Amino acid sequence: MHFSIPAVILPFLGQVDLSGYLLTVFLLCILAVIGFEFVNGFHDTANAVATVIYTKALRPIYAIPWSGFWNFLGVCLGGVTVAMGILKLVPLDTLMTLPVSVGACLVLAVLLSSIVWNLGTWYLGIPCSSSHTMIGAMIGGGLAFTFYYNGPGVNWSKAGEIGSSLILSPLIGFGAAALLMLFLKHVTKSHSLFHIPSGENDRPPIHIRLLLVTTCTLVSFFHGSNDGQKGVGLFMLILIAFLPARFAVNHAVPDSKVLSTLNQTEQVVNARLANNSEKKPVLTELKTAIDQTKASLAQKNEKEVAKTYRYRKQVEGIIKDIRAVIKDPAASLEAKDKEVLTNAANELEHVTDFAPVWVIAIISLSLGVGTMIGWKRIVVTIGEKIGNEHLNYAQGATSEIVAASTIGLSTGFGLPVSTTHVLSSGIAGAMVASGGKGNLNNGTLKNIALAWVLTLPVAIILAFLLFMLFHLFI
Repeated sequence: MHFSIPAVILPFLGQVDLSGYLLTVFLLCILAVIGFEFVNGFHDTANAVATVIYTKALRPIYAIPWSGFWNFLGVCLGGVTVAMGILKLVPLDTLMTLPVSVGACLVLAVLLSSIVWNLGTWYLGIPCSSSHTMIGAMIGGGLAFTFYYNGPGVNWSKAGEIGSSLILSPLIGFGAAALLMLFLKHVTKSHSLFHIPSGENDRPPIHIRLLLVTTCTLVSFFHGSNDGQKGVGLFMLILIAFLPARFAVNHAVPDSKVLSTLNQTEQVVNARLANNSEKKPVLTELKTAIDQTKASLAQKNEKEVAKTYRYRKQVEGIIKDIRAVIKDPAASLEAKDKEVLTNAANELEHVTDFAPVWVIAIISLSLGVGTMIGWKRIVVTIGEKIGNEHLNYAQGATSEIVAASTIGLSTGFGLPVSTTHVLSSGIAGAMVASGGKGNLNNGTLKNIALAWVLTLPVAIILAFLLFMLFHLFI
């Protein structure tokens, strides 16, 4: 027996034809990814508002909605590069050839293990990385997939690239914040910048308040543009796992546009082949790939998984072939040829690397609303417990400037980073620059470090075990 989700309830999905229990699991997965991003809001985004609240620059009643709004905009305007990086951690192509229940096991294992660890660390008031948690869970789910299906479950090269960014970003945050704090100490003449607020009415001067609000806004926006994309990536994983024919490729890109791009690429290849007496293998391979992609384009069908899967594979392959030709000196390309091929690869990437507007909107709202709830535990830890003295204005502004810059650059390179780790390490660096190592609260730092060390293995184990459990029942 099959049920359909009525178009009036979910018009963006249309008629979804799934068996009764798979429909239930599908809806549970969607609720779980919304829940993950909601938890991410009050867990990670608390870092963005910690300094502005703790320094009395803004009252919580204003700071929380303000941060939530800028997180919302960050997700909407941040693109999907980070989201696609997250998706590439798991074997999407293999999942599309297996029963939907396999994808359901993977998605549920990743989401639930991430939510459990995030809620646990939030309850204890420990700043912990949702990024670390999610990536660990995806690795654990991928390992369980390998265990059951004897295929590649984790893209280790992508995992290494993401892991490097997660490890390096807090080190950069610590060092950059310490250097910026030392610069301010020796250059600025404003003693009020280094004041530690005390009492409810001890508020910063207007120029310092504007600085702190600006840095809070930047961290909130870039948090949305980076962390919010992780939720978009997870949402797309759900859609591709359950509805591969509809969401494995971007059907909104007109076939005529794809065909035009392929024709432009073919013209460049034909011209280079005609000008070379010796047929270059890299050019002939691309010529063959173009013909195969045109054939797949003509056959693709939004309702047939096999044809959609073949088309996606062809597009992914031709993008790699085009970029290989651009880099290969043997192709003897002119500057204008390289420009045409680069534009072609970027255009074709829109077919496989995309997220519908409604997915981005749902994740944006979840993150924004989550920001407005449950922020206080993390704010107190950031403001009072990282150092032996409370946070002053300069330390708050310094750490947030560094965090916003680091997260923004990482988003530009398509790499996920941890807002929690970058900001916490930035505050630690600013504290050290203010008063040396003795200015740090060793107890809190040990808890943060312990959570940092445990997050990956715990998330991996949780996701692995949950995949095995769900595999018995789904």
